[in-house]
Amino acid sequence: MFVTVRFAPSPTGFLHVGNARVALVNWLFARRSGGRFLLRLDDTDTERSRPEFAEAIRRDLRWLGLDWDAEERQSDRLERYRIATETLKAQGRLYPCYETPQELEFRRKRQLARHQPPVYDRAALGLTEDQRRALEAEGRRPHWRFRLDDADIAWTDLVRGPVHFQGGHLSDPVVIREDGTFLYMLPSVVDDVDMRVSHVIRGEDHVANTAVQVQMFEALGTPPPTFAHLPLMTDIGGEGLSKRLGSLSLADLREQGVEALALASYLAHLGTSDAIEPQTTHEALIAGFELSHCGRASPKFDAEQLWRLNEKLLHALPFTTVAPRLAALGLAPAEEVFWEAVRPNLRRLADAAPWHGVCYGEATFAVLDQAPLKEAIALLPPEPWSQETWKAWTQAVSAATGRKGKALFLPLRQALTGQDHGPELKALLPVIGRDRALARLTASGG
Repeated sequence: MFVTVRFAPSPTGFLHVGNARVALVNWLFARRSGGRFLLRLDDTDTERSRPEFAEAIRRDLRWLGLDWDAEERQSDRLERYRIATETLKAQGRLYPCYETPQELEFRRKRQLARHQPPVYDRAALGLTEDQRRALEAEGRRPHWRFRLDDADIAWTDLVRGPVHFQGGHLSDPVVIREDGTFLYMLPSVVDDVDMRVSHVIRGEDHVANTAVQVQMFEALGTPPPTFAHLPLMTDIGGEGLSKRLGSLSLADLREQGVEALALASYLAHLGTSDAIEPQTTHEALIAGFELSHCGRASPKFDAEQLWRLNEKLLHALPFTTVAPRLAALGLAPAEEVFWEAVRPNLRRLADAAPWHGVCYGEATFAVLDQAPLKEAIALLPPEPWSQETWKAWTQAVSAATGRKGKALFLPLRQALTGQDHGPELKALLPVIGRDRALARLTASGG
């Protein structure tokens, strides 16, 4: 079977990590299988869909490293949905209903009070033609429901295993509103048919929708695709993630300095039996992905775990990868020795900025304990310097002053970097260079 999957967000808000996980799993599954990954914008909700949200979705996916083989918009396919609607009407699978939202709510509450399932009672199927005309004369316009067969609905889910529903226990879904606009259910099926989607991978909140859509596929004469329903992510406290929760939107995480590959590495294996380790390439992510490793338990998004992964990724990135990004941050010049010196101390790439100033800037720093500085200046070795220079120099200063440990190293670190801690000075000192080191030691009181 040729694999075709789709990621079908509604452009009504920004992507958060829950959306991104679904997109990433679809993309990895397609790329691992040599198949196609489609981006489909489900924008039939004209009141809430916005072009700026659609562009933000594209931007977020590109930042995450995901490409797509084709893009479709449901707003361009309305005529195709109308044709499918007429087909279903001719089969008697779509029928008009005239109840107001208030009437439906009253019926629902009455059913619940009687301990009955709150499913639509199909009262509209009993209306005569005269009754329908009378309702329309009152100004009512019908909404249309898909009539479910009272039959067993079953599929083998790639995550959940065997799934069964009874059609008679489900409520006939509304597929067309009173104003003639389409709801989610039917356009999604028509698109999957036309785009030859082989696998639908989405959140487990769609399981009941899948039961309904299985009958829609069959009514349109097409076998349903293979389904996989991922358990929904929660935050670390077990609360659900909201699309409008800004702190977990991709745009906000990007602004905070999260590496795209760190987030992708995290989301690709969150909720699986695999160890979560940073991958430095998308090719490695693809090679290590197995949908069958996804478990049934709800994975918990741990921001601190993501940041630890972010650190590990940065510490592993080669200079050739980060050099253009350092330049884009205004950190030029930046040499490989600089990156090798500072990367073990970075949580985000922007954290390199102050250390760039330390290595290449002309600032000088105050030191409270100036006692060892005069001997340090006198014993400062000539260049060229290497990572062995720091050890040889401090050993000589220690012998001359009798100072050891913190009493020796802290004043030198403060004079050279203005900080009490940071990257190892054996790596940092050659980047700072003798001229800057001498100027700082002298200005600090040496």
